[in-house]
Amino acid sequence: MYKHLTREQRYAIYLGKQKKQTNKAIAQLIGVSESTVSRELHRNVTNHGKYVWDKADGFACERKHRSPGNRAVDSALAWRVKEYIIQEQWSPKQISGYLAKEGTSISHETIYKMIRQDTSGKLARNCRHGMKYRRRPSHRHETVAPSIRNRVSIHERPREADGKRFGDREMDLIVDKDGNAILTMTERSTNFLIMEKLRHGKKAMPPAKTVWRLLMPYKGENLKTITTDNGSEFAAHEWISRHLGLTVYFTDAYSSWQKGGIENTNKLVRQYIPKGTDISTVTDKRIKMIQAKINRRPREKLKFSTPKHEFYKHYS
Repeated sequence: MYKHLTREQRYAIYLGKQKKQTNKAIAQLIGVSESTVSRELHRNVTNHGKYVWDKADGFACERKHRSPGNRAVDSALAWRVKEYIIQEQWSPKQISGYLAKEGTSISHETIYKMIRQDTSGKLARNCRHGMKYRRRPSHRHETVAPSIRNRVSIHERPREADGKRFGDREMDLIVDKDGNAILTMTERSTNFLIMEKLRHGKKAMPPAKTVWRLLMPYKGENLKTITTDNGSEFAAHEWISRHLGLTVYFTDAYSSWQKGGIENTNKLVRQYIPKGTDISTVTDKRIKMIQAKINRRPREKLKFSTPKHEFYKHYS
């Protein structure tokens, strides 16, 4: 592990190299690891490649002074960061990447430190995971899904629909305990979200007609495929395919990662509509507000551009 060296230790390193001692011998003499000596000799040499102890100490002090981690965050910048977390629910990486594009430097580690130091807990509550993380193992199960006639497996989806080209969609439902549902759809390359509350339940035809109405404005070369899961609410996939001129593909059972874009987007939606919420009480205005907020979040995948900006590039 690297340790900060004193001026005396740097002088000892200088003398040791003058005597042509090995890094290991010098490290044992000054009580540090061999890698610490090696790194010191690599980082703090002059432009001519020579190690001079007083100049090396100056280089190290200058680097320490420049390091953002050793400076307090400007109050105006801290206010902006907190506003992005509380008002927009952006992640530390999204904030750091977005600000970097305008020339403002703050690392996501510094923002995480701000969140942890907030004794009110307000910043953590506005983070996607509430600063708590857990991972579940994933398993693949081949799917028969007999309730869905003429189901087309994801394994038949064209290789070009890999999430890089524009025009491939994923869709899913967010459902409450009473069966009320919100239809969510994303464009895979930009993560652009469209969502709407289903007014006539989640039987097959109401979702199919909602999908048709929402995607009809994009019908054509920019509407290529839809990928979804094996819920019976998507049993009318042939009706969707016929009216939109595309194919609906179905993932394997218990393989949510095969439509990871919409799964991750639904988790963002759950920041605003937590599990246990009665969806019938969520207004259309709030749903549109949530959709707008998510579409203007900068994404690391998009080099910290936004889904809205990248999506509408294709329609400008």
